[in-house]
Amino acid sequence: MTDTDGSGRPGESGPPPPPPMVARSPEPAWVPEPNPWAPNWAAAPPVPIAPPRNRLWGAVAGVMIVVLAISLIAATIPHRVDGHAFVAQGVDTGRAYSGGSDGKPAKAVPELARNPLLSDGITPGPATCSLPDLGRAADQLKAYYGALVDCLEQSWRPALRKANEPTLTATVSVTLPEHSACGEAPTKNEAVAYYCGGDTTIYAPTDWMLSDAGLNKARHIATIAHEYGHHVQRESGILSAAADKMTSPNEDSAADKEVVRRIELQANCFGALFLAAVAGSGSVSRSLANAAVADYGRANDSDTHGSRAHQLSWAKAGYDVKTTKACDTWSAGPGDVS
Repeated sequence: MTDTDGSGRPGESGPPPPPPMVARSPEPAWVPEPNPWAPNWAAAPPVPIAPPRNRLWGAVAGVMIVVLAISLIAATIPHRVDGHAFVAQGVDTGRAYSGGSDGKPAKAVPELARNPLLSDGITPGPATCSLPDLGRAADQLKAYYGALVDCLEQSWRPALRKANEPTLTATVSVTLPEHSACGEAPTKNEAVAYYCGGDTTIYAPTDWMLSDAGLNKARHIATIAHEYGHHVQRESGILSAAADKMTSPNEDSAADKEVVRRIELQANCFGALFLAAVAGSGSVSRSLANAAVADYGRANDSDTHGSRAHQLSWAKAGYDVKTTKACDTWSAGPGDVS
């Protein structure tokens, strides 16, 4: 896996770039070392949290534990949401791809609650993650994230195939390009990591990630798993369908912010679904998986990411229930995604 190759597997042609995702810089917070998880999901311990930053990258749509949903910067951009999201409308999700179930062509479906991925009985498959040592050098982080993304792909592929949806490869980069398929990159003060649907790449710059997570494995894993959750949303057509709902002429509209919250909370749930599938095998012990899920609850309340309680509760739902249907934020009432 390289940090620049965003191509799919042989025989798979990529769709027009859907909404990309970028991660907002989370507030500094102390997180304990991994420890055995309580049966009833006790709340994450209180942590000191700095005041929220004023603005986030202008061309993004969420990623990571405290991440912001962004959409691809396209030729036609109807509006921006609260300085956070540019939404490209009319993304083509009807194209067919090879590799579907029962010989049928896989196809992204621009649906939200009715998306095939959220049907009964769909879950990421078990996988054994063989992760190298986590270190501070760029090549060490690249190797760690690359192995983690490979494991994420191995786990999520059966779920996407069961839903007859595409399984294009995601890549990871620990360097920040001046420009990508999603336009100009955010700055270090504006982001920690982000997913770009235009080139299906997770950008997790070395200094950004180390500044936020140090060598806390749980936080690194939670961040990359959330980012990959946005890749799953892209492949399934959920991101495109969500972008089509963001039609308010008001750039700071409550309706559009609610859509972004549903995107972000679902990515938390998808990240925890993966953790449930791999917990207790390979490099991801049960206590490490528990700590990674708890990390989703370390953020401040946010009008674009949801309350701290909801950011954690949606992650817990995925981890406990272990099916994609538990991650249906689109059918939830407004009070459950506030």
